Amino acid sequence: MIQQQLRQLLPEGGLDAHAALALLGGSAAALVVWKWLHKRQIQKKMEEAQRTRDEGVKKMAKAVQQFREQVPSVQRDATLSLPLLELTARLREGSLSPRTVLYTYLEKALEVTQQTNCLRHLIPECEEQLQEIEQQKEKGLLYGIPISLKDHISHKGHLSTCGLVQYLSTPVQEDSVLVKVLKRQGAIPFAITNVPQSLFSYDCSNPIFGQTLNPFNHQKSPGGSSGGEGALIAGGGSILGIGSDIGGSIRLPSSFCGLCGLKPTAQRLSLAGTTGPINGILAVVCALGPMARDVDSLALCMKALLCQEMFQLDPTVPPIPFNEETYSSSAPLRIGYYETDGYCPLPPCMRRAVQETRGALQAAGHQLVPFSPPRIHYVMTELFLKTFFADGGCAWLDLFTGNTVDPSLKSLVKSCKIPRVVKKLLAVILKPLFPRLAEYLRALSGMRSVKEMWNHHHQIEAYRAEFIALWRELQLDVVLCPVLGPAFTRGYPGKLLTAISSTMLYNVLNFPAGVVPVSRVTEADEEELKLYRGCCGDPWDRILKQAVSGAVGLPVAVQCVALPWREELCLRFMKEVETLTREKRVA
Repeated sequence: MIQQQLRQLLPEGGLDAHAALALLGGSAAALVVWKWLHKRQIQKKMEEAQRTRDEGVKKMAKAVQQFREQVPSVQRDATLSLPLLELTARLREGSLSPRTVLYTYLEKALEVTQQTNCLRHLIPECEEQLQEIEQQKEKGLLYGIPISLKDHISHKGHLSTCGLVQYLSTPVQEDSVLVKVLKRQGAIPFAITNVPQSLFSYDCSNPIFGQTLNPFNHQKSPGGSSGGEGALIAGGGSILGIGSDIGGSIRLPSSFCGLCGLKPTAQRLSLAGTTGPINGILAVVCALGPMARDVDSLALCMKALLCQEMFQLDPTVPPIPFNEETYSSSAPLRIGYYETDGYCPLPPCMRRAVQETRGALQAAGHQLVPFSPPRIHYVMTELFLKTFFADGGCAWLDLFTGNTVDPSLKSLVKSCKIPRVVKKLLAVILKPLFPRLAEYLRALSGMRSVKEMWNHHHQIEAYRAEFIALWRELQLDVVLCPVLGPAFTRGYPGKLLTAISSTMLYNVLNFPAGVVPVSRVTEADEEELKLYRGCCGDPWDRILKQAVSGAVGLPVAVQCVALPWREELCLRFMKEVETLTREKRVA
């Protein structure tokens, strides 16, 4: 049959049908071989990256062992238990040495990553950095403090992979501005932490370095995309880390892992030298920020970074030093609050967290005012999702060309691959039954013209103005609200992208927002979860219930928000919440 068809297609006197058939078969075989070779090449790159990481771990483990033999009297647990402010004080006065602190945290980090797979790479140059700061006459605000960095925050001589194979070949040539400032302040970057593939997930898994686990429950996710930071700090292997946030990527790991984390106004800290898989998205901008075990640590980090060094290295950063007076103030606050945004009703424990925190704040003399954020359905689909899928997801899908797609992203990849016309048709069909799912598919369809994109940017500006007007009408200082949690079971974040409505709102608005742990999941919370019905009766409600079940004992957090450029006020509010809820948090 095939030979007859070939004879009809070929001109008279042309290529013999048998030869054409052989050529066709040979071409098909060559294509199969090429695909196999390409796949094998990718596999080799991944194996080489894993081998490099493992060798680096062994090298640092050996250095730690040598230190322990040289200084056997080190009280490791006592050093690890010190809060950052006390640790910096001891380092500055000389009762603790930077060498002792660095090797103590290196040893702990090695233990934590063995349990959670949170490290992407250790930074061997930390030993050279140690020698440099020991020679410095001026001691910066972070003198001798080991600090961990999220994968895509560039450190000279190391990869910024974003969990993607195509970034495994080219080490970074220069430190990012933030890393330069940290070093100038005496900090010692010692670890680079794991991230999800492409960074576009609030789980923490990629095909190269694998899945990072929550240190409190290995069946749970640490959150993402700063999940490696969350796991390392929560496990005690780092005292201070730098993450990034474009939809909740600092706040969600902080919520899942029981940490304090701050997403500043996007331009407050320099992004220069930070890499990303997709650049040029300006409607909703990424922000770098600190993650730590307490709020004072976040404040010290911000104070150290907001210095003349950063303002000179990156003139695009507003030269606004840290306002200590605002952070230290004890004046009563007028606080707006809400327990749900109406788009993604959170589990009972997260609403309880807001209720109990509100009560504690009122009892402490603050004024609490009900606040309702407007039109979250519109913000989630029309403003947030359309920003990142303006092209229907084409640029994002291109990242996976020739790559293995991580299981946590397969659901979203499949959705993006649906033809635009089919997405639109499915949105119309599903709207009467599952309106949230219909809006989601319509948002993934993207935009069709430059004019439509300009209008989209204008809509974001208009919404910010509307939100600020409502804030000012109520004369608010700050807002208390929920954050997604408790920690999801591994694999579930990829099924529920839209569950991040509580955090994405403040990326669209570009407001500073922080997370503070205030309690833990109780048996009563778990029983109440059985009655959870969500809001729409769609599959997402059922999936959310499954994702958060089995979380007894895990951290429960709240979110604190301030107006743009008021990071110090946001931190002051977070500190107040931390102080008032300390007993419940450690219970």
